[in-house]
Amino acid sequence: MAEHQEDIADRTTTTVVGEKGEEQYVSGSDILKGAQRATKEEHEMSLREGIRKYPRAVFWSIWFSSALIMEGLDHAFVSGFFAFPAFQKRYGELQSDGSYQVPANLQSAVGNGVNAGEIIGLLLNGILADAIGYRYVMIGCLFLMMAFVFLQFFATSIYMYLGAEILLGIPWGVFQTLTTTYAAEVCPNVLRPYLTMLVSLCWSIGYLLGTGVLRAFLSSDGQWAYRIPFALQWALPIPLAIGIFLAPESPWWLVRKGRISDTAKVLQRLRSKDSSEDEIADTVAMMEQTVKIENEMKTSSSYWDLFKGVNLRRTEIAVFTYLIQELCAPLVAFIVYFLEQAGLPSAASFDFGMGEYALAVVGVFVAWYLVPKVGRRTLLLNGTAFMTVTTFIIGFMGIPSIATHPNIGYGIGSILLVEYFVFFITIGPIIYTIVTEIPSNYLRNKSVVLARAVYNVAVLVYGQLVPHMMQKESWNWGAKSGFFYGGIMGLGLIWAYFRLPETKNRTFAEMDILFKNEVKARDFEKAKVDIGTESVFPE
Repeated sequence: MAEHQEDIADRTTTTVVGEKGEEQYVSGSDILKGAQRATKEEHEMSLREGIRKYPRAVFWSIWFSSALIMEGLDHAFVSGFFAFPAFQKRYGELQSDGSYQVPANLQSAVGNGVNAGEIIGLLLNGILADAIGYRYVMIGCLFLMMAFVFLQFFATSIYMYLGAEILLGIPWGVFQTLTTTYAAEVCPNVLRPYLTMLVSLCWSIGYLLGTGVLRAFLSSDGQWAYRIPFALQWALPIPLAIGIFLAPESPWWLVRKGRISDTAKVLQRLRSKDSSEDEIADTVAMMEQTVKIENEMKTSSSYWDLFKGVNLRRTEIAVFTYLIQELCAPLVAFIVYFLEQAGLPSAASFDFGMGEYALAVVGVFVAWYLVPKVGRRTLLLNGTAFMTVTTFIIGFMGIPSIATHPNIGYGIGSILLVEYFVFFITIGPIIYTIVTEIPSNYLRNKSVVLARAVYNVAVLVYGQLVPHMMQKESWNWGAKSGFFYGGIMGLGLIWAYFRLPETKNRTFAEMDILFKNEVKARDFEKAKVDIGTESVFPE
């Protein structure tokens, strides 16, 4: 079998351009040997060695992900400004008690409008990024964001503000996925979990900054109490766009386009200066071998291909993994509102909310420590199991009246804080690693886009359910809603146990072969892969 594979490989050649511009021809067998060497090197690479060999990949990944700080900042504004007296007076309606309030239906419309805009941006990203590259899509969206902030800043009515938020959702949708896929494609296996989980850290930093800005201007009067925070969003896009223009394109995007010589040049920019030409050539060979495997599987880059053949299983895993993040987040995401409805004073509820954002930042650092030790699957399973059990406990704590037993409310708040911390150690950050490692090379961007779009649909559904369940004037489930959400989390846990594979220390080519051979999820971790024969055998 191995000899047959080598005979086929020898009849295949790849043209590359040498340093002096001359054409060089590399046989298929040389590509295979180089791919095997590069795969072995990635398996043996330590974290310290990865940082030493790919310092500029780390830098550019951080630069791309910084765009999510802006999204976190403005998401904090979206809900926070509805509690701002100056904003309420400008865009709200006069109430019988002399105060101003933005109608609840318009508040929901703004939140849902942002999600709708993000879904549009996500789907456009799946097409545009594959067509023109990651850099130009990011730069275009940064400038679109600057333009749409003008509409937000100069909004003369709540409806103009709503329109601005919908339009802003479009570039935010792009930032949500393009930053993650870029991080996954510019670095080796050992760095991938750290740079993809950085997405979660940037969001948390953005929320913290946004909340800090809101508190700083809370006591201000007049239109500048909310216009200055809007204007602060113009600070980052231009320097980010300049940096992204200077950044290297994703080497995997170049390989997909058949630009092999450009891929080698980009890898030289991503790796340290002491990297040898042979090391770079082997890495390019590994990427070419991955493309070859996927071509044999007749994989292409249309949305329809996500639902065909082996890719259907990979799409299912990416979508449901992303969905689990939202299924486990309803109570912790609404902690302030939840605790207020449960009977706690507003100040205490706000203190719990501020504690959440701080814990989210710390949680990502803990996740960085844990993921190389326990793997992706174990981290997600344990996180989902913990969230399921503790959410049921919250449900039982909601049976007695919190009004007559106020300490129960503080107990629920404490559990929610612990849940939030565990969430950002496990489910919160690790899904960004998993959903970029599961898809095929050709469909990675579209798969992550689809998964995030389904996630946003779940956000819309939960955005309608949670307030109704918690409001005393509505369904008045209060803490007893923990039974409902705990049950849904339990279903997610069952799915993950049987369907989610371990992707730790696997190259993209190995992932293709494992799925091609229909390896069961629980056997991924122990299976050995031969990229030459494209076969799998037990350890």
